[in-house]
Amino acid sequence: MSQRVAVVGAGMVGLSTAWFLQEHGFHVTVYERDHVAAGSSWGNAGWLTPALTAPLPEPAVLRYGVRAVGRPSSPVYLPVRPDPRLFRFLAGFARNSTARRWGRGMRAYEPMNRRALAAFDELTAGGVESAVHEAHPFVAAFRSLADEAPFVHELEQIRDAGQDVKYDVLTGVEARVVEPSLSTGVASAVLLHDQRYLNPPQFLAALAASFVARGGRLVEGATVDRVSETSRGAYVVTREQHHESSGFDHVVLANGAWVGHLARQLGVREPVQAGRGYSFSVTGDRLPQTPVYFPAQRVACTPITTADGPRLRVAGMMEFRAPDAALDQRRIRAIVEATRPLLGGVDLDDRRDEWVGSRPCTADGLPLIGRTRAPAVFVAGGHGMWGIALGPLTGKLLAQRIASGTTPPELVPFDPLR
Repeated sequence: MSQRVAVVGAGMVGLSTAWFLQEHGFHVTVYERDHVAAGSSWGNAGWLTPALTAPLPEPAVLRYGVRAVGRPSSPVYLPVRPDPRLFRFLAGFARNSTARRWGRGMRAYEPMNRRALAAFDELTAGGVESAVHEAHPFVAAFRSLADEAPFVHELEQIRDAGQDVKYDVLTGVEARVVEPSLSTGVASAVLLHDQRYLNPPQFLAALAASFVARGGRLVEGATVDRVSETSRGAYVVTREQHHESSGFDHVVLANGAWVGHLARQLGVREPVQAGRGYSFSVTGDRLPQTPVYFPAQRVACTPITTADGPRLRVAGMMEFRAPDAALDQRRIRAIVEATRPLLGGVDLDDRRDEWVGSRPCTADGLPLIGRTRAPAVFVAGGHGMWGIALGPLTGKLLAQRIASGTTPPELVPFDPLR
């Protein structure tokens, strides 16, 4: 008989896991406390960039963070307030922000990065009707050569970890030939090749539609308060069911920045902290035609197509606050002022879709993918900024683990009980 699996969370990771579980013949129910892509998936930049997918804790980010304490305009913002859980996360983040640990983490990411794009191809070939675009090319732009040097150094470190990274270095003049929206304030650029991008809400809606069309059950507006193990599987208890429970053979926790609440009860001790990102969309008479990244400013720009025509999604910030805290307009203004000198022909004052979402970050920069202390309960989360890019492959490998009982080698470094 086909087994029943519950997946908690309808973002990229959760829905991908559910879809690939269907490939193994499981009957899958997805519980989502709000709606599809309501968390960090919705306003994400939508980059599928294996060349940039790396652990967040590293010396440069730590230096940013130390300078950022109490500065709302900083790309990495740490509020000054007593919060023992945040302090624990930051202490772990600091311990992991060394070149040696970053290198170890990068070697764990490399096998995932190598296979990440192929997992998207499987979804689209299997009936997920949403576009995944080639970035021709992906542009990283800099105000000075001094800003460019650390970025190129990191690309070389990623190469040293065994990953194939193709890039070219251009002057500002050459960069404006490739992407005319760049202003004269851009002194140089790096062009990354073989990267992709998508519009996250559109892709997630198509992924959810495919999952349901294949017989999946999607329950929106259902907040899972507790998962309890039994001798034959696990029970899921939702707040809206008034403590009535549903039994499953397996449960997957993929609810983003909220995963720690449920996973801690099941032996997962690695803290998951909300690293909140902000975004909005704009229009103009000279929008970029390909993704543009300003690494020194930590600002990501992605061309998207909406019902009103072409727009540019502008995203940035890493704000360590509670996941449900309200949007802070100071962060939006900081992104605008960081971007204004670098793009021409874009109206940054006519903004729509202002958004904040909580990326699930771990102190060591590695996701949590695998079984908890409860044999029937699994975790798929903690991807930080890379949940969109690695979500489908995470789902594919975890579904393989649940179906076979054997952990794929790519998932060994991401053991939730580490």
